Amino acid sequence: QAQLVESGGGLVQPGGSLRLSCAASRSIVGYYMGWHRQAPGKERELVAGIENRGRTDYATSVKGRFTISRDNADNTIYLQMNNLQPEDTAVYYCFAAWGSWGQGIQVTVSS
Repeated sequence: QAQLVESGGGLVQPGGSLRLSCAASRSIVGYYMGWHRQAPGKERELVAGIENRGRTDYATSVKGRFTISRDNADNTIYLQMNNLQPEDTAVYYCFAAWGSWGQGIQVTVSS
């Protein structure tokens, strides 16, 4: 099955920014792609998703702060996260509609 590899996570102070990337080992053309996250003790939740033509979905908690985008030529999607808050701390997972998940990447927001 095609692989998804995330990068760009880390530790950031409240109010800071991070950009996550997810590179696929196959073409993403035509597929819905996106990001979920899971915080300790909580269920995994959808953060953002993007259709092939660019229509986007966002969790209410991240609207106006996060932006999802895709580059079909590079088989990569991105999640630009601005004004990060401690409640955004979680493991972030990239997913593809064909059924693949990334291994997860830690985002920690702390002073």
